[in-house]
Amino acid sequence: AARVGIRVFATGGIGGVHKGAETSFDISADLEELAQTAVIVVSAGAKAILDIEKTLEVLETKGVPVVAYGSDVMPAFWSRASPFKAPLRLDRPEAIARFFKTRGALGLGGGMLVANPVGAADEIAADEMRVYIAAAQAAAENAGISGKAVTPFLLGKILELTGGRSLRTNIALVENNARLAARIAGALRRD
Repeated sequence: AARVGIRVFATGGIGGVHKGAETSFDISADLEELAQTAVIVVSAGAKAILDIEKTLEVLETKGVPVVAYGSDVMPAFWSRASPFKAPLRLDRPEAIARFFKTRGALGLGGGMLVANPVGAADEIAADEMRVYIAAAQAAAENAGISGKAVTPFLLGKILELTGGRSLRTNIALVENNARLAARIAGALRRD
């Protein structure tokens, strides 16, 4: 995106630090790319199957600003809130655009993550999701799933366990992220 002049990118959720990374070293390349590439990434936070706390720590270590949009806590992908405080909060697309431009003017490289909570009507509550995630992780462990096969397995199992609700929420949060990304991109052009 950055190589062709796209400054704002929307996705569902970013990759991050996998649970158990202290022994597996399973950390998504998304985090390194965010540290190196001057793009605003709008997502519903790190995928809730990941270790959100460790993901935030790695982003901080790499100098990637993490901004929660209109929230004091980090979203957890399918859920509007996680137990983790947002490092920064901004409430308007224009403020996000100014923050990004200011970083550039100061010569600070890399991108930034905007964590945009899924809409209240579309979320699956975090307490409910924890049950599905734990069941999916247990199934993966019992099946001996590892490495790159873990994420697709977990997402498929969660889809099954939620009776398709996780997919509906995923579609809603992608649409929500695209709307916010478009507003931020518009603000970047106006300033």
